[in-house]
Parts: sequence; structure tokens; C-alpha cells
Amino acid sequence: MPNPRGPARAKKEKVTTVEKGDLQIGVASKPRFEFRSFGQNFDTIHHRMARFSVPVPEKVWERRSDEIYIVSRTNDVNNTKIRDGKMDIKTLVQTVDGLEQWAPLMKGEFPLPAGVLRDEVYPAFRVTVPDLPGADCDYASFLAGIRAHRDLAAVRVHKQRFGYMVHNTICEYAVVLINGARVVTVATESTDIADLQRTIADTGMAGLENINYLQAVKRVIGMHQAPLANE
Repeated sequence: MPNPRGPARAKKEKVTTVEKGDLQIGVASKPRFEFRSFGQNFDTIHHRMARFSVPVPEKVWERRSDEIYIVSRTNDVNNTKIRDGKMDIKTLVQTVDGLEQWAPLMKGEFPLPAGVLRDEVYPAFRVTVPDLPGADCDYASFLAGIRAHRDLAAVRVHKQRFGYMVHNTICEYAVVLINGARVVTVATESTDIADLQRTIADTGMAGLENINYLQAVKRVIGMHQAPLANE
């Protein structure tokens, strides 16, 4: 079982590619490297991303979702979100050349067993584990417990995502509402760092800060005192 208390240690030799192959939007693959930034206006990057993109399946032209992100004052390496009653936790494996590589840590569906909350979920937040009921925990009870914890917050995130494929990297432009606050994000991800660097340069993302959803949510709600890119 993966260790929920933190990311796996990176090997001394940098891993810059992972059995590259052809990536497909919306299809699971081996852990990818990712570049993402948030701000108020990425129209030029979005335009270039669309121009460079090869045709993509219609199902990824535009996607919308409503999610809950669980953020913790004491954790910056395990990213937890809930969508359609299912919990997904990813952990930061390594950072190479400023690009982040994430891997699945835990997946679960409500109601969650108390043992899973105690041994996997709360340790991933790196907070003190509260007293938990012995029975399975449903979605409403779980959120109530999160909101009652002084170091945790449950944050509503609505995403309107537009998918592209540039230089064999999966790209997106998205309009995001974080507890109702509107921001936009651009991103590219791949198993191959060279492809990512080419996409970042050609779309105009070079020079932007690379931050993930976990960091962006914490900044918007004031848990971290830092601005987003191009604000």
C-alpha cells in the first residue's frame, strides 16, 4: 500500500521520460509530468494552444465538473479532490526541471470505512486524526468533519475545461470557480519532458509560475499568502 504520509523519494538519477507512447486525453496513463499556471487572463496562450493542436475527440472539446478539494495548512504534497461521490488522492513524486510528476495515492468511494479515514485519508492531510465513528462514514458526515477541523478546508471548485493536444502533450485551458472566485488556468502534461518544454515554449507559457490546483486553491482562499500568476 502506498505511504499516505508523503511522496515517494525520487531516485538520485532524474527520470525525464516514462515509456512515452502516444498519450490520449481522458485516458489513464503512467504518471505524467505537468506544467500548470493560474491567473486572470491567458487568452493569447489559449489561442496559440488551439492553433498548434491536432484534432482531438469531441468528448474533450469542452468538459464541466463540480468538485470538492480538501486542503490542509500542513500539507503541500498530497492533492485530494472529491467528484461524483468518489475521493481521489494524488501524491507529488518528484520535480524535474520545474515540472511536477504526480501519481495516484488512494481512491475511494463513499461511504468510506473508518479504517481508511484513520490510516490513509487523514494521514495524507498531515494533520491530527480526529475521533472517528466506528461505522462507515458517508459524504455529508465526512465534509462536516473536515469543516470542523481547524487545519482543513473543503473548497468548492467548478471547472469548464477545453482540451487540446500539442506536440504529443495533453493541454487544456480552463475557467475555474474556486468558492465562486473566477480564475483561469493553462496546463500541459506528458510522460516526456522534452515534449513538454517544446509545448511550453511554443504556446507562450515560458516564464509563468508552475503551480498545481492544491496551491492555487490555498492561495485563493487565503490559506497561503501569495498571488497567482499575471495578477
